[in-house]
Amino acid sequence: MMMVVEVEVTVEVEVEVEMTMVVEVEMMMVVEAVPQPGKSSPFFWGSSDSFTTKDTVQMSAPPHSLPGPSSLGRQMHPNALIHITFPVVSPSQPKTAEALDEGMGHLGPGMGEAGGLQGVGNGIRRWQKLERNELHGNLVEKQHPQQTQVITSYDNQERRGWIGVVGSTRTLGEVRGRGLLLSPKPTGTQLTVEVHPQDAMPQLLKKFSLAKRFQGDKNGNTRPRQPGGKDAHAYPWDRSSLKSMPLDLRQFEKLDTYASQVTVKSGLDALVSDLLQEAHSDLERVRAIWIWICHHIEYDIEAAQEKDRQAFKPTTILQTQKTNCDGYAGLFERMCRIAGVQCMTVPGYSKGFGYQPGQSFSGEFDHAWNAVFLEGRWHLVDSTWGSGLVDSTTSKFTFLYNEFYFLTHPALFIEDHFPDNKNWQLLKPPQSLRQFENNMYHKSEFYNKGMLSAHPQTSIIKTVNGKVTVTIESCAPTLFMFMLNGKQEHGLLSLRKNGMKLDVYPPTVGTHKLQIFAKGNSEIYSSVLEYTLKCHYADIDVRLPAELHQPVGPSWFSEQMGITKPSHPEPVIYTSDGRCSVSFSVEEGISVLASLHGDDGPVTEETQRRYIFQLQWEKRTELKVQLPHAGKFALKIFVKKRQEPGNYVFVFNYLLCCTNSKVNWPVFPESFGNWGQENELLEPLSGVLPANRNVPFKLKLHGVAKALVKGQDTWPLTLNREGYWEGSCSTAGCQEVYVMVLENANHNFYSYILKYKVNAQ
Repeated sequence: MMMVVEVEVTVEVEVEVEMTMVVEVEMMMVVEAVPQPGKSSPFFWGSSDSFTTKDTVQMSAPPHSLPGPSSLGRQMHPNALIHITFPVVSPSQPKTAEALDEGMGHLGPGMGEAGGLQGVGNGIRRWQKLERNELHGNLVEKQHPQQTQVITSYDNQERRGWIGVVGSTRTLGEVRGRGLLLSPKPTGTQLTVEVHPQDAMPQLLKKFSLAKRFQGDKNGNTRPRQPGGKDAHAYPWDRSSLKSMPLDLRQFEKLDTYASQVTVKSGLDALVSDLLQEAHSDLERVRAIWIWICHHIEYDIEAAQEKDRQAFKPTTILQTQKTNCDGYAGLFERMCRIAGVQCMTVPGYSKGFGYQPGQSFSGEFDHAWNAVFLEGRWHLVDSTWGSGLVDSTTSKFTFLYNEFYFLTHPALFIEDHFPDNKNWQLLKPPQSLRQFENNMYHKSEFYNKGMLSAHPQTSIIKTVNGKVTVTIESCAPTLFMFMLNGKQEHGLLSLRKNGMKLDVYPPTVGTHKLQIFAKGNSEIYSSVLEYTLKCHYADIDVRLPAELHQPVGPSWFSEQMGITKPSHPEPVIYTSDGRCSVSFSVEEGISVLASLHGDDGPVTEETQRRYIFQLQWEKRTELKVQLPHAGKFALKIFVKKRQEPGNYVFVFNYLLCCTNSKVNWPVFPESFGNWGQENELLEPLSGVLPANRNVPFKLKLHGVAKALVKGQDTWPLTLNREGYWEGSCSTAGCQEVYVMVLENANHNFYSYILKYKVNAQ
């Protein structure tokens, strides 16, 4: 009687050896009963084709051994599990495996001693090592007939073998399964075959969380070749494109809208069928699946933390519409295969939620993503990160579609994804784990917002004389801000036409966290870079005003806001006598407001204004500044449209620096609303007048009929030929002096425009 037993056959290394990663290659593993001398049990396992009978050993897990031939079929029930151990020995003649599919060219580099399989004729394969021709990059064959080559593969192809009684021709059962083989390097290593029902998950796959990777293709598609030279992209990034193939995202607008609105009606097959209604190529099929997953599947934080394997199953995901990265990748692969598109799940390390700059990676992999085979090449996608993000403070997931992780250029993908197999980097040359750990991590928004590069290119920076400088190059004008230890302090950020420059001065010795954010004109700020600063010396002489906001200095943004042709294009102004004058052109209809802020704590609003006197001549605005003392000051510039309601908007500021300890300038006179920006004050500029003196006045006023100065008495001003109003007044017996104007000669109402204080006697 023939009994069919559905099993999986895998091989697992039982000793600690250096292993290469799992790759796919087709092979035959035949399991049969053979005798072993000196043993009483009639059931011993070996293989009739891949290994000689010398490799035969008994079952290594006696509790699972089969008690007798008549009960074999009954004992291989769904919970059965058998381990068989055998040694790897150097054969007297080359061992062979059944012919592989012709599409399997090689395993690729980095696979230990098992370089690949090559045909020798008559459907039989021999072991060989494929090495790269450095001149042309081609794989060439170099024979190693005396060296043992151990199969390193998982081919996902069904295997058939038979189980019989020792010394008898009676067949007890047929074994069917799929094989996974890992290659240890030393000859003589003990390998374990794990035999269990076909629907059960191999223990080795459970260990590595890779079960989704090895599912069969429902449509019977064969596994494509491993990634090779034609898939590799140059490293570093050549700035040509964010994608690994030419794409016009506008062509997906209709498909994206349709796919995002498809709902689950029954099973996975029906869902894929609905999605493909508007997809007419492999690229569009992959796009439809990608869009649906990114808009419907939520990241399940609890399942990820508990490593709930049930949450990874596609049927469960469709019901809950939640999963973790393994589930995202497994679902994406399964849907692609139903759609007839070759797809693989790739496990590895990631710089994702919780990553810290300079962090090392070891142990179990923490992420999984996919590779899809389109137009003859492999391409990379990550639907987990394409769907949204997890808030670092609340640990809650938010749907936020991210186009960046669809067919990402491999030279960019490697910044936050390090695969288990370096071939899946799709890079030439591939990066090492150490390089991955040390390389700067540019977040996806860095590239989404048009940035090209940043310097330094390492995530950990040491200060030089208490200072760190970071620069970013962008292909479009971009707004930036920064935070040092969570505060916008201790730095000077200046915008450039294509990027920015940031100088940071950590206030203390130690480790500091620097975050850089960016945005377009109509967006919110997004985190793009993060550095760890190592400060061994803090410059205590650098004390920046707390009110020094970013950016510092004029830029493309100030031009956009109506301020052009500045007299001082640099962000820092040095003055030896504590005075300076800043001017710039202002677009018609724009009002300008300025304020001064020191480094010695808060100041009153009156003080903020009184050390600045604003003048307007023709289309230029001039700001005369007198500093109350030595130190560093922020001169802040605001604008608003005159005809529109609302508050003034901050545009930029200058950093004013004065080291002269003798500086002690008084405030300017206080101006009122009727003091027009087109007016000009020549004297007196000091807002505090001496007592018991005759003080001369000279100013240019527009649109007035009369002008006078009022103290204890009233002194009229006269208009000279140059257009200036001139005169003088006595400060005797008064504490305040006002300049007043009559705008309409037919009226008798005077308005205050300037106010001076008089020193006490």
